[in-house]
Order: sequence, then structure tokens, then C-alpha cells
Amino acid sequence: MAPWSAQLPPVAPRRQSGIKTVLRYTGIPPSWLDKRPKLPSRNWLIFLSFTSSVIGLYVYDRRQCKQIRQSYVDRVKHLAEVPAGPLDVPRRVTVYGAKWPADEDYDQSLKHFRKYVKPILVAAAVDYEMVTGKRHGDIAKRVAEDVRVRRRLELGLDRDSEVVQALPTYKPLAERHKWELEGGIVIVGRPTFKEFMAGLNKGWSGSLDKTDADEELARALENDNHFDEPDDPRDFADRESSPDSYKASSLEAAKTSPVFSPLQMRTPPPHLPSTPTPRSTSPISEPSTDISPLPPLLFVPFTDLIGIKHIPLMIWGFFNQRHKVRSGAEAGYRLVMNNTRPIHVPDIADILEEPSPDGPTGREQVPSLGDLDFDKEAERYYKKSMDDFPEEVEKHRTKYYESLPAKLATARDLARGTREPTKAELENPPPTEVELRAERFKKERRWRDDLEGWNVINPSHNISWDARLKDALRIFVDPPQDERDTSSQIQ
Repeated sequence: MAPWSAQLPPVAPRRQSGIKTVLRYTGIPPSWLDKRPKLPSRNWLIFLSFTSSVIGLYVYDRRQCKQIRQSYVDRVKHLAEVPAGPLDVPRRVTVYGAKWPADEDYDQSLKHFRKYVKPILVAAAVDYEMVTGKRHGDIAKRVAEDVRVRRRLELGLDRDSEVVQALPTYKPLAERHKWELEGGIVIVGRPTFKEFMAGLNKGWSGSLDKTDADEELARALENDNHFDEPDDPRDFADRESSPDSYKASSLEAAKTSPVFSPLQMRTPPPHLPSTPTPRSTSPISEPSTDISPLPPLLFVPFTDLIGIKHIPLMIWGFFNQRHKVRSGAEAGYRLVMNNTRPIHVPDIADILEEPSPDGPTGREQVPSLGDLDFDKEAERYYKKSMDDFPEEVEKHRTKYYESLPAKLATARDLARGTREPTKAELENPPPTEVELRAERFKKERRWRDDLEGWNVINPSHNISWDARLKDALRIFVDPPQDERDTSSQIQ
């Protein structure tokens, strides 16, 4: 009897398509040609959906960024084709960017300008000069010094050097001021605006006398007793018996000492009745009664997100760069079109000269200050640790002065030869007294500058304002007949 399989009728071979027949002779395994596609697994579907969505969002956002930027470039690029003479000076603006609180990268504000505003200015052939603040208060000092130099030139106290006047591009002071008014000032972010206004207030209200900040600080630190010699109890009897002989002997001993310094032996000045000096009665020491027009201001909002709690906003901002591109392009377009209006500040701002005692809570109760409230919401994104900034500075200062007496004793003992240096001191010599004085001076200057700069941008402190600036400042605004193209409708 035949097996069961032999009783089945023969099965006709499956007819292959022409493509499979051709590919079979190319060496491709037949199993590959007979494999049927199937849906991916659940995990693969999740992975592909997530990655495709992320890539799609990124590509869509960057494509919109290019379109928005190009639309504004096309609006202003015709201005760069205007012919100019060989000695003509292009229109120039000054860009100020202050350090964002708690951010070690002090250049973040100017990076924002270069990425979002600069392309529009370059397309319109507008020159720019960037001024950055590496530490808090640098912008305020720079603006105050520029205003002081300008006031001295206007009053005839200083004049341009003969070398500058001999240049073919030299222009008188009046023409230079007119050229500056045709330009503008770009303010990037809330901290920059606060420092800029503080610098204007100080520059136009301060004295025109030339002063040296390092010399003033050295005079203030001269009699702080941190570098005084420790008193010997055996010397008290000599001081009481004959003060003059004790002073003479101390002076002779100090002169023979290898670390003699006249600052150590300088006696405190006698208490004399205060009389006005000729400098204090000089007309240049009085603040200016009026302020000449200043270049218009362009406000560029900027927020630097720092901290773990802002990570969701960082992720959202990474996929929505088009909003920043549009904001920066609109700001650059306003500057290029050169349409301005007077600054709007209510009269209530004239009384806001002292810091708010209630801190950020009290600041919310203050009425609107008009243009002085520019980008005020960005102060909410300061790191919470900045509230303890003065305490941190004072902690570092206290710790330094607690360790200073031991360093001084070591430096004086080694300088006077009262003991031999140890092996570690021979390998790494400790600082001398002169080096310790220079180090203390550098640290004090940094601590005081940091505290002064933080007091300017502190959210609990009001912005500096002078009523005389109301007629001197103007703000860039949108042109009255600004035709919006399709890029403004892109979301």
C-alpha cells in the first residue's frame, strides 16, 4: 500500500512574478524574496512616533525661522544699496548687554542680539558697537563715564587732541552729536535697562571732577586697622609716660624694619571744622540743569532661563525659536525704519527714588510706570539664590578677614627673620605683606562693585529715573504704515 503522502495530488508550483524571477538569479536568498512585510511591534511604533514627532517639530520650527528672518531682510535690504561717499560715515548704533544674574556666561544678552537682531541690521547696512558688562554694574559705570566725558566736552573743559582733529574723517562736536542722534541705543534685557538708566542718572547728576576710583578706595581702606601691628602690653607704660618719645622710637624702629611702609605710620588727621573746598564750590561740581537730546532707545526683550525648574520652558523654547526670531526681527525693523516717539513715564515715577521696603511683593502694588516697566516680567525668572547675594558677599569677606591675621604674622616673621621658613614654605613661599595688601585691595574692590551693581538690578529696588530725561529720551516704535506679510501670520 502506498504511503499517505503519495495519495495526495501533486501541487503546482507557485508562479513567481517577473521581478522575483529576475532577482533570484542575482544571488539574493529566496527567503528574502518570499518575506512578507508586517507591522512593527508596539515598542517600535512608540519609538518611531516619538522620534518622528520631535524631528518634525524641529524641522518645522527652523524652516519658519528662516522664512520670518528672510521676510524682514527683504524689507530692508534696499537700504544697503543706497550709494555713499568715500568719507560718509554709516549709521551706527550702540548695543548694551549686561550680565544676567547668576549666569557665569556674561555674554548671553549679546548672543541673543547677534542671533536675532543683528541679521536685520546687517541687511540694512547699519553699523553697531557692542558694549558688554562682565560683572553687575559695569554698564552703569560705562554709561556714567561716557556722559561725564560728553558734558566736559560740551562745557569746553576738555577738547579733542590735535591728532584726532587732523584726521580727514574728523567732525566737530555738534556734527558728531547729530550723527549719534541718527543712530540709536539698543537695550537688551531688563538688567541692562536698569544699569543704563542708573548710569544716565549718575552721569547727568554727578560732578565733572576727574576722580580715580582706585585712589578713593585706597583712601577708604587706609585706616581700617586690618594691617596694624599687634599691640605689645609692655608698650602701654611707655605710651603713658612719654608719648613723644614713644612715637619717635616707633618711627625709628619702623624705618629700620624691612617691611616699612609710610601707610603704616600715617597718623589719623586731626578733627578740623569742615570748610568748603574750592572744588566743592566749582560750577563743574553741580549737576546739569538740562539734558540735551539722547539717541533713541530700542528695547529688546530677553530672558535667560537658569535652573532645574525652568527645564520645561527651555524645552518649549528649543522647539519655538520662531517666536524669538520674530521678536528680534521686529525690533531690528523698528530701528532700521527710524520711527520714534517720546518716552512715556507717568508723573508718579518722580517720587520712586528709594528702594521698596516690601521687596517683590510690594513691587507688584506699584502702579504702572510706562516705559520704565520694560521687560519687568523677566525679573520673575531670576534664580532664588540671588536674594542671598549680599549675605554671600559678606560671608566671603568675613572669612577672608578671619584668615588674614595668620597670613600677616607669617609674612612679617619671615620678613624680619624672627624664624626660619619651613620646608613647605620654601617650596611654596607664602605671600608677602605687600602682596597681601594688593590682594585685599582687589578683593574689596570686587566685593563693593558687586554689591553696588546688584543694588542697581535688584528686583526689589526701583529703577533710577530723573525727570529731566523725559524730554531727552525717545523710543523706537513700529512705523505707522507697517505692511505685515505672510510671515506675521505664521505661528
